[in-house]
Parts: sequence; structure tokens; C-alpha cells
Amino acid sequence: MELRHCTWHNEDDTAALARQLAAQPLLANAFITLHGNLGAGKTTLVRHLLRALGVQGRIKSPTYAVVEPHEAPGLAIWHFDFYRFDDPREWEDAGFRDIFAAPGLKLAEWPEKAVGLIPPADIAITIEAIDDHQRRAVLHAHTPLGCGLLQGINA
Repeated sequence: MELRHCTWHNEDDTAALARQLAAQPLLANAFITLHGNLGAGKTTLVRHLLRALGVQGRIKSPTYAVVEPHEAPGLAIWHFDFYRFDDPREWEDAGFRDIFAAPGLKLAEWPEKAVGLIPPADIAITIEAIDDHQRRAVLHAHTPLGCGLLQGINA
């Protein structure tokens, strides 16, 4: 569908992209997947996005809990980390189907661990570490909503 390529020279560049995403009304019901190796910057991007959306308090990675709910003004957000997800029965037991059926922003790290259970992403963001500070990112829209979101990104 539609692609944006960008290079983040430092964490401020990551935060700038997060602010651009947060400024878009379409984000309220989007599903964004984050791809990349350990340490690529997936959780860092999510933290900047949540802060830009107005989430207060501590933002922790859902690595062990699989999902962390967040509240921002007028917005429900669920941050998934499927890194340790390995039992499809957990999908039903944890109520993830209901979460994905409800309105709100869903962000998922390691989505490949839940293939066949999660819906198609509106935007898939692949992050690659160039060195300790720089990152290369590709934002790939897979749906009309995702294309609309990318229209507001100056990458």
C-alpha cells in the first residue's frame, strides 16, 4: 500500500515521529505492529507515543504481562508484547479477542508470535539499529486507515 522510510539520528527523532503520530485523530482506533530485533527501539517508540498522547505515570514494558492497558484523555490504549506468548489458548483466556474488538489504540511488539490471532495491522513499523544511537525505520500501511495515518507523517 504505502511506505515511509526514515532515519532517526537520536532519540529526539524517535520522539518527533511519535508526536506526529499522536497528533492524528485516526490513531484513536488504529492497530500498529512494531518489528525489529531486541534493542532496536520498539518499546522506546511506544513510550514516546504514549507520552505524546498524554499518558501519565510509569510506562512499563508488557514483556511479562503480555499486555499493559493505558489511559490517555479520551483514549483507551493497549500495549502488547508477544515476545513470551507461545500458547494460543492464552489468547482466549486473557480476553485479547475482546480487546481487539473494542475501540481504542492497540500497539503490538513481536506480532509474529501471534500470527493468525491478531487482525492485520493498519501500520507495521520495522525498526533496525544502525548503531547505538541511529535507527532506520520503515512504516508500511496495510489498510486505508493506515494510509490515512501515513499521510500525516513527514519522514
